[in-house]
Amino acid sequence: MPDAPTAPSSSLSAEELVDRYHRRIYALALDLTGNHHDAEDLSQEVLIKACESLDSYRGDAKPFTWLYRIAVNTYLNRTRGRTQQATTLQDDFERTSDGVGAPPTTGERAERRQMQDHIEAALEVLSPRERSAFVLKHEHDLRIKDVAASMDVATGTVKSLLYRATRKLRDELAFYRDQL
Repeated sequence: MPDAPTAPSSSLSAEELVDRYHRRIYALALDLTGNHHDAEDLSQEVLIKACESLDSYRGDAKPFTWLYRIAVNTYLNRTRGRTQQATTLQDDFERTSDGVGAPPTTGERAERRQMQDHIEAALEVLSPRERSAFVLKHEHDLRIKDVAASMDVATGTVKSLLYRATRKLRDELAFYRDQL
């Protein structure tokens, strides 16, 4: 009896991989890079790497966790030795807090834009690893163990990165405490 080819446990084809995950990878890339051009480049690079190494995917992790790991590693490799870039969180400041109601006034839009600018500036103080952990946990709602798997680090490392990121962001955005 011939040996069965070793295929990913999910038996996901390259086309299915791209169709199913390209939007999530692009959203992660946008959160990490802070701009659409770099996000397109990063997400394309990630999907190409994933498709090229699909036959080596063992199925130990969920496909999106495996892809997130590739994305984060690719991002970290790109940022090594470069100056840090701002990361834009994809908060939808064009809706009211409950997603219902009248559109914001010009003053409210300006205030929200200013807040977004402050958040972007605050995120610049984070290291690429802190930013990656923060984005995966808080923007992509991954559990700590999934963030750890995506970053290929221990859960304790993720907790430490999140703690440092939160402290830095809290310090950078302290002037908003009075408003809250």
